Amino acid sequence: MIEVKKEGIILKKTHLGFESEGVFNPAVIRNGENIHLFYRAVQKDNFSSIGYCRLDGPLSVVERSDTPVIYPQVSYESQGVEDPRITKIDDVYYLTYTAYNKVNALGAYATSKDLIHFEKHGLIAPQITYEEFKHLAESKGILNEKYLRYNKRHHSLKKLNKKLLLWDKNVIFFPRRIGGKLFFLHRIRPDIQIVAVNDLHELTREYWENYFLRLHEHIVMEPRYWHEVSYIGGGCPPIETEHGWLLIYHGVHDTIKGYVYSACAALLDLNDPSKEIARLPEPLFSPELEWELNGEINNVVFPTGTALFGDTLYIYYGAADERIACVSVSLSALIKELLTNVNHNEK
Repeated sequence: MIEVKKEGIILKKTHLGFESEGVFNPAVIRNGENIHLFYRAVQKDNFSSIGYCRLDGPLSVVERSDTPVIYPQVSYESQGVEDPRITKIDDVYYLTYTAYNKVNALGAYATSKDLIHFEKHGLIAPQITYEEFKHLAESKGILNEKYLRYNKRHHSLKKLNKKLLLWDKNVIFFPRRIGGKLFFLHRIRPDIQIVAVNDLHELTREYWENYFLRLHEHIVMEPRYWHEVSYIGGGCPPIETEHGWLLIYHGVHDTIKGYVYSACAALLDLNDPSKEIARLPEPLFSPELEWELNGEINNVVFPTGTALFGDTLYIYYGAADERIACVSVSLSALIKELLTNVNHNEK
């Protein structure tokens, strides 16, 4: 049994307009003894921007910006920039986020070399309708019916006079090239998918059409256990270990009280991260405390970033879509437990 220590709430909303409704789901990067958090900040009418704070060590906030550091600037993110993650590849920081315009939610990214100035590069997710996606993805057989359930948008949205696209969120880069390629995870419900390219400019419409023709080859993980039976999605950037890439992700299951979001753990192959090595059969941690059970959205722990100090892994997460909290766990103990749950019949 893995011992997970709930360290408590790290950050709460304030009376500042841009974060008056909630702060949660932070991108996390360690630089020396400092932890940089770029978090989703929500103001009235569910308008999201990205705030910033700095921690001295894993738990102590010592600096916090009173204005957002990244905010909506173009039409496809007009309602918000949401749920950031951050990864450093070579000397460049890649910050990914969900761009939302009240109709479509699509992965986008920005880069920085100093964690102060960020250059937006636009959408990284495919811009394709559900119908187009379905026709391509079913070329080799019937698509899992959950793709229809979770991605077929309501026709009533068409009255907004905006094109309805397939939602593609949780874009998360691996922290180095693998076999010379850039890898990133993304999520079209209910599964987690993976992309590998030499250069991000390869991500043209033609690329995505060919990708969806072979969708089954790009699915890294599918829901398997009770706590993730509804759908799963990427959480924190993968952590390289000698036994594989440690992936902390979120799993969702439906209950009479609505969806419950748990934090989960898996190992992916170091040289081919499209292969799952192992997965915990139970949640790593779930909503238990009052501030995880009750908030803007109840029953949510949503992991989005980590920091490693010695053998202690700190996992930062959004709690009930209103506040930021942290747990700690022994990295070696977590890997050991995962290795007792190795998959034997995976692709």
